[in-house]
Amino acid sequence: MKKYVKIARPDHWVKNIFIIPGLGVAFLLVEFPPAGVLLYRFLIAFLATCMIASANYVINEWLDAEFDKYHPTKKYRPVVSENMSFAIVMLEYAGLALAGLALSFLINLSFLVTEVWLLVMGIVYNVRPMRTKDIPFLDVISESVNNMIRLLLGWFVVTSSEMPPGSILLGYWMGGAFLMGIKRFAEYRMIGDPKTAGLYRKSFARYSERTLLCSSMFYAFCSTFCMGIFLIKYRLEYVLLMPFLFLLFVYYLYIAFKDDSAVQKPEKLYKERKLMVFVGIIVLIAVILTVVDIPGLKLFQEPFLIHI
Repeated sequence: MKKYVKIARPDHWVKNIFIIPGLGVAFLLVEFPPAGVLLYRFLIAFLATCMIASANYVINEWLDAEFDKYHPTKKYRPVVSENMSFAIVMLEYAGLALAGLALSFLINLSFLVTEVWLLVMGIVYNVRPMRTKDIPFLDVISESVNNMIRLLLGWFVVTSSEMPPGSILLGYWMGGAFLMGIKRFAEYRMIGDPKTAGLYRKSFARYSERTLLCSSMFYAFCSTFCMGIFLIKYRLEYVLLMPFLFLLFVYYLYIAFKDDSAVQKPEKLYKERKLMVFVGIIVLIAVILTVVDIPGLKLFQEPFLIHI
C-alpha cells in the first residue's frame, strides 16, 4: 500500500504550518481562549487540514498522470509508473475527505465551512470541465487561494464570531500567488523546452519565462501593498518588518534560478539553510514587534509637512 500512501503526500503536510499566521493575526485583534483549549483546537485543526490537503493531492496525482509523464521527475510518480486501482484511489480520497471534515466539526462551524472550501478548491483546480490549472494566470490565482484559506483556518481556531481584515487576507493570498508563480517559473526553466512544458502542463503552452516572472512580481507588489494597509491600521510597528519581507521575496526569486531549484518542491525548502535562517530571523523580529510598542512610529500616521 506504500504507493497509495505516497500519493497522499504526507511529506507535504509541512505546508499546513501556513495556518499559524492566522493564529498570529487573531492574537493581535481578538481575545484568545485558554491555552489548553487553544492547543487542543490547533492540533485537531492541523490534522484536519492535513487530511483535506491529502485528499486534494490524491485526485491531483490521479488526474495529472497523463501529463506528468512528460515531466523529468514527476514521470516516476506511482500513478504514472505503476498500476494503481481507480476504485482504491477514490476510496482513499473519500476516506481522507470524510476524516478531515469529521475532525473539522470538532472545532466550530466556521472552521468546517472553510475546510469544505479547501476541499472544493481541489476539485475546481483539478477536475474537468473547470480544471483551472490548465488556464494561464487563473491556475496561479486558484491554487494560491488555498494560502488565504489556511490563514482563515488559523483564525477560526481562535474565534468564529469575527472575520479577519480583508487587507491581510488579500495580502496572504497574493503572497501565495507569488510563491506559486515562482514555482512555475522554476519548473518552466528546468524543463527547458516550451513544447514539452506545454505537454506537461497546458497552461505552460501559453506562458513564457518573461510572463511568469513579470506576473510573479505583480503578485509580490499586490501582497506587500495589502500587508502595508493592514499594518498601518492595526500594528504600525510592523513597518520595521517590511524591508525584511522585501528581501525575502527577492531571495526566494534568487533561489528559483538555481538548477533543479527547491522552489519547485516547497516541501523541500528546509534544505535551503540560508532561507530557513532568514525566515527564522523574520519570525523573531515579528514576535518582538508584536509585544514591543514603539510610540514614536505613530508620527507617521499623521500627515505633516516640513516647513523650509
